[in-house]
Amino acid sequence: MGIQNFPLALQPIIQQGFLEREFEEALASRLAYRLVADREEFAVGIGETLTKTRAGLRPSVTTPLAPNANTNLDNGLTPQYFAVEQFTLGINLYAATTDLNMVTSRVAIASQFLLNARTNGEQAARSLDELARNALFAAYFGGNTRVSQTLAAAGPTIAVDDVRGFQTVPVNGVQVPVSAASPMTVTVGADAYTLVGVSVDATNVSTAPGGISGSLTFSANVSVADGTAGNAVQSATASVIARPGARATTAGLQATDTLTMANLLDAVATLRRNAVPEVDGAYNCYLDPISARQLFADPDFKELFRGATSANQVFRRGMINDFLGLRFFPTTEAFVQPHPTLAGLVVRRPIVVGKGALVEGDYAGMAAEDVAPKDSIVSIVDGVAMVTREPIDRLQQIIAQSWYWIGGFCAPTDITTNPTTIPTASNAAFKRAVMIEHIG
Repeated sequence: MGIQNFPLALQPIIQQGFLEREFEEALASRLAYRLVADREEFAVGIGETLTKTRAGLRPSVTTPLAPNANTNLDNGLTPQYFAVEQFTLGINLYAATTDLNMVTSRVAIASQFLLNARTNGEQAARSLDELARNALFAAYFGGNTRVSQTLAAAGPTIAVDDVRGFQTVPVNGVQVPVSAASPMTVTVGADAYTLVGVSVDATNVSTAPGGISGSLTFSANVSVADGTAGNAVQSATASVIARPGARATTAGLQATDTLTMANLLDAVATLRRNAVPEVDGAYNCYLDPISARQLFADPDFKELFRGATSANQVFRRGMINDFLGLRFFPTTEAFVQPHPTLAGLVVRRPIVVGKGALVEGDYAGMAAEDVAPKDSIVSIVDGVAMVTREPIDRLQQIIAQSWYWIGGFCAPTDITTNPTTIPTASNAAFKRAVMIEHIG
């Protein structure tokens, strides 16, 4: 598939590099959630998944060693070991293509050729951005849901809107299915119960983006008061979700629960008390334009910059700026959904993230010579492969322009960071981001 096999009319375009430049510009123009991902190379020859191990910290030592215990070969000391946790990164192939018929497009062959390249680039950029978004939100939705059907009588099983975050529990750093041998503490309504089993509905009716509806089974009966539809269900290691008015669930949001600066400051405080590192000096906040508009209307926000709007870059340049420990990224890819119970209302979800909240694995073999031979038209741009195939139809008229990416995203856990090692830390499994739900 060398350049020499293409029509003479197209060879100058390819040789001048116009196609690759168009593709790269389109990729760079739409990235948002993918920006926070730590890029890692996924080596060849190790299968389709990679399990990574993270070492934890040991508790602080604040008690002096007693002199009368400082004897024998161990000096009165008991060996301590750090805890570990594991998370898995999987890779898949994503691709799309379009055809260009040189005969039907001969009037404007060059512009059509470049337009296809730009369209492919935009599609690739948006696809990877949504994959990053989905992986990030799936982790930080986990362990937070609500009862979807009221119990007729006290019983051990309740129906919930989303079972993500309840299906596995860490045992010696390894995620294993929840069972009687590996239980999980879950708060339903006002009381704590021991979760011993999870089942998924045959027909998914979850209202959460990417949610999985199902049932939770506990070791003891759940009271009717706790098992009433709409009550919050939260695991002991649930991610933090901030809501105006301290609403317990998404369904509990009211029309007046709009985004405020206080919500964002609470998110920053949560990340800082978990010792989450910043991204180049600030935490990234991804939000849609309506969320940004509500923030500008917040009285606390306006008071902060009163009298300085002409000079402050936050107002002069919009939301792409750092202040109060935040860097804002307006995006049209944010999760937006109708309110689960109140007609006409929309739930919006800004998310504040720190360094390490997301990991991207790019397959190292995408540019290998046996995959992309030297004389082929395959360009790797920002980890994505652009492929232009010569005409191989009977009439030598149809060119294929495609893109593909082999990789994956995952959100790593921080289970070993807890109040024992960092006094201000929480018990959440995922600590490096805070989701905010509000009405807009």
